[in-house]
Formats: sequence, C-alpha cells, structure tokens
Amino acid sequence: MEFSISSGSPEKQRSACVVVGVFEPRKLSVAGEIIDHVSGRYLSELIRRGDMEGKLGSTLLVPRVPGILADRVLLVGLGKERDFRENEYQKAVAGAVRTLNETGAFDASIFLTDLPVKKRELRWRIRIAVMAARAALYRFDLMKSKHDDVRRPLRKLTFSVSRRGELADGELALKQGLAIAEGTNLAKTLGNLPANVCTPGYLAQQAAELATSHQLKLEVLERADMEKLGMGAFLSVARGAQEPPKFIVLEYRRGAQSGKPVVLIGKGITFDTGGISLKPAADMDEMKFDMSGAASVLGTVKAVAELELPIDLVALIPTTENMPGSMATRPGDVVTTLSGQTVEILNTDAEGRLILCDALTYAERFDPDCVVDIATLTGACVIALGDVACGLMANDEGLAKELIAAGSMAHDRAWQLPLWDDYHEQLKSNFADMANVGGRGAGPITAACFLSKFAGKHRWAHLDIAGVAWRGGKEKGSTGRPVPLLTHFLLDRAGVL
Repeated sequence: MEFSISSGSPEKQRSACVVVGVFEPRKLSVAGEIIDHVSGRYLSELIRRGDMEGKLGSTLLVPRVPGILADRVLLVGLGKERDFRENEYQKAVAGAVRTLNETGAFDASIFLTDLPVKKRELRWRIRIAVMAARAALYRFDLMKSKHDDVRRPLRKLTFSVSRRGELADGELALKQGLAIAEGTNLAKTLGNLPANVCTPGYLAQQAAELATSHQLKLEVLERADMEKLGMGAFLSVARGAQEPPKFIVLEYRRGAQSGKPVVLIGKGITFDTGGISLKPAADMDEMKFDMSGAASVLGTVKAVAELELPIDLVALIPTTENMPGSMATRPGDVVTTLSGQTVEILNTDAEGRLILCDALTYAERFDPDCVVDIATLTGACVIALGDVACGLMANDEGLAKELIAAGSMAHDRAWQLPLWDDYHEQLKSNFADMANVGGRGAGPITAACFLSKFAGKHRWAHLDIAGVAWRGGKEKGSTGRPVPLLTHFLLDRAGVL
C-alpha cells in the first residue's frame, strides 16, 4: 500500500475515487461543496432525495459525477457537526477506507483530513488518518490455509492538505503515522498468533529481527542466567512450563551521549493458565493475549527505530508461560526476588507482577530517566474501565501527566488511579515481606502498589492494559494498544510531535 500527501483541489484529482464528508443532517463538507458546485449540484440533489443523511459511518459511492476527473465520489457520513471530535474522525476515515477496499478501487484521494476537529491541527489529522486507514486494512490470516482475497485490493491512498505550504507538515505526519501503524500491526500480529507459535523463544526471535534490521543491541538471558542473577520471582512463574523462559533486553541508542534512557517493560506471558490457581475453561483461549504488554513494547521499538528518533530507549521483556504441573509454584510458597525482598505467593494467577518485579529491579542498572511497565495485569481493571481506557498508576505526577497527554493525542487513552499508601496494607503477609495479592478490593491499585515496591528511586509508571489489549466476541483479536500512546509519548520526548 502506497500513501502520499497532495494539495490539489478535489474536482481535479485523477483517481479512481475522491472521498468527501457529509454532516448530519445533509450538509456537505468544504471539499464536498466544491465538487457539488462544479457538478451543477449533483451531490446536493442526491442528498435532497435522502440517498445520504450523514449518519456517522454511513457511505454512499457515487459514480460518474459530472465536472470532475475522478471516476467516482465516496460520500462518508460524519454525524452531527457539533459532535465531530477525535472518535468520530477516526471512525469516518476507517469507514471510508474499508468501503474503498471492498469496492475494488485501485486508488483514492481522501479529503477528510481538511475537516475541522476541535483543537487538533493538521499534523494530528494526517497522523491519525494514516493510523486509522492502516487499522482498517489490517487482516490476520497467517494461520489459515486459504486467505480471504479482496477482488482488487486498494493500492494507493492520497491524503489532502488545503495549501501547498502545508505539504511539509503533512509529509512528516504521514511518516509518523505509518511508523506507528507498522508498530501497532506488529503488536497485533504477535498477539493474534496462537501460543503454540508465539512462545518465549519466538518473541526472542522477533526481537533479534528488530535488532538486525535496525542495528540495535540485543541480549537474551536464559534460565541459567536468571538463576545466577537471583530472579526468584520470575523463575517461580516459569517452573511449571516446559517452554524455556527468556528475558529480552533490547537497546536503542540515538540520544545524547550523557542522556538517560526511557525503559519500557512489557509483560510477556505467552499463555496464562493461572498455574495451580487454574483459570476457568471459558474464554481461556484468550490468555494467548497475556503477552500483549511485550508485543506493545516490541511494536513501539519498531516505530521508534523506523522514525530514527533522537532518544535512548531500553526495552525489557520477561517472557514465559504460566502452566500447572508437578514442578509448578504452589499457593503459599515464598520466593526471593532480584531485589532481595521476599514474596508469599497466595495466588499463582497473579503471576504478571512476579515477572515484572524482577524486571523493574533489573532496570535500575540502566540508570533510567523513567520506567514504564505495560501489562495485561488485572481483570479488575476491565471491570473498572472497560475497553475504553487503560489504567495508569505512577509514583511521579509529571510522568503520569506526560502519559495521559500522549494517550489523549494518540486517542489511545489512559485514566489515572490513585497509588496511596493506604492500599499497601492489603499486601501484608505473616510469612514474607509482602503477599502477591491484596484481596478483591482495589485490584488494579494493589497490583500497582506491589510493583511500586520494586521501582526503586526512579520515576515509574504502570499501565494496566487488560481491558484494551484485545477484543472478544465476533471481532476477537489484538488491538495493538498501547503502541500509539507509547510512541506519542516518545515522539513528544524527542521534540518532534
């Protein structure tokens, strides 16, 4: 798929299709009005007859519109103009691209990027449009013997800017949007792969491919290395699995020589049975998505490397399966973490925090500017926030605000929950320094409180992505979140957003 930027007028586009918007009720966008004028009110007459009301997401393909060079015009419903914001904009672009792909158009010029989205400038509109377009075109059929063929797949999309002077901004935003989309698609594909394919070793392979293609430094610690270091919490999760655990360390160094890196830590449980605290059978297949934190970190590294951002970034991925078995950790076992603190494991299904806590301690050796861990950590976060926003907890308000702002900019939102000392009471243990669970109440918060004990002196934030990392039901599959949030966070830090 080829993407480009153009400043031409809609009636002069020599393409298979020109895409313009219609607000509800029956009001053409600026580009639509231009075409309507040169066509002798051809579009207005269609709208007057009720062929297109402007309902958000609706589309109408109009062939042979007089007075223009394009073969067809695609009208896209935008909903009510006063309600047209980020979410509506994304849906409109995605709906247009899906329709174009289904109709067999070879190429198209999209004039939705000149729509007024409140408080969002051109670069945002282009960047988000590219991300939405790539998301609409994403298909996962790697495991099917026969692929779903589109009769004539869409080959080229051109996004419009109003003036020639905006072309440079448009090109920059296009490049950023494509890189974020590539990273998001990598995360989606890793998440969608079955657990018998996407093993800890497979994730290490993917990291190696990234390292080779983008000249990154890679180290993969094996079980013996982790035993020597004393990663007792991580290894306790891996005890029941035959698949060897891996601890992936990937370094991207393009910042100032004296700069401190941002460290991203991604939970990489490639399949989570719950261990001895076995999960119910219903929907257990979705536990292949429990490595979505790891997938999002690899996707973010890919996006950053594609853009050659002038920053230092370290990715840490502790990855294993969590399986039952005669060697598996039992409820009541006590383990010693890399930090030296001891943990009573009351529930082996609270395993994500056990692999993350050793990774957090390991991160200290890089003397980071900040650390962000990303994990499908608690079902309670799904109950609290659903599938709209991920949960955010942090020991530093400045870092929390950066991440929230990045999520807002990427339309990949996070919502901050408290991290007060009062919640630490729930983690007390009679037999160790702490327990790994704190009871039913405030599950996302007590999980973050547990992790905070291993964050050391550095600025740290935790993203609980359990509600946003994948969709269930008919549209089951990975979302690739929060790659957009994380990449916008790093774009801002690099000063190129």
